[in-house]
Amino acid sequence: MSTTNKVLHAIYNDDDVLMDAVKKTRAAHHHIEEVFTPFPVHGLDKAMGIAPTRLAICAFIYGCTGLSVATWMMNNIMISDWPQDIGGKPSFSYIQNMPAFVPVMFEMTVFFAAHLMVITFYMRSRLWPFKAAENPDVRTTDDHFLMEVAVKGDESEMVSFFEKTGAVEVKVIEKH
Repeated sequence: MSTTNKVLHAIYNDDDVLMDAVKKTRAAHHHIEEVFTPFPVHGLDKAMGIAPTRLAICAFIYGCTGLSVATWMMNNIMISDWPQDIGGKPSFSYIQNMPAFVPVMFEMTVFFAAHLMVITFYMRSRLWPFKAAENPDVRTTDDHFLMEVAVKGDESEMVSFFEKTGAVEVKVIEKH
């Protein structure tokens, strides 16, 4: 009997065993809901079949936005609105003064990219202030790894499969 509201929690105590288990689980066509680890495991996203992130594209767009805002701001402030003779530099055009504006352009590019990336990351990850933790087992913040797999088919067969993958503990949980 197949139930969609149950998940299996397979707990591992070694990241290499976890990586092998993820590969075996995908080869057996079980659906991995999530993997919880106490530290980033190199190659886990690829082993799970997760698509590459597009956050780098966002960072580039945010940096270009910052550069554009800096250019517009400096042109309006220093050239159009209130031109001043500072150190004998001419204020007739933006191009003539651009070498002096490079540090401002760089800082605004970094400022926009960094701040907007943090906001994008929190929105994409659904991390809101005062959000309750979604960690199913407190040991995954210390020294254990947990793989959450949707229960499909025979539960006892799945439990024995994950015990054979090196799991130190296997539980079937009712998901709400």
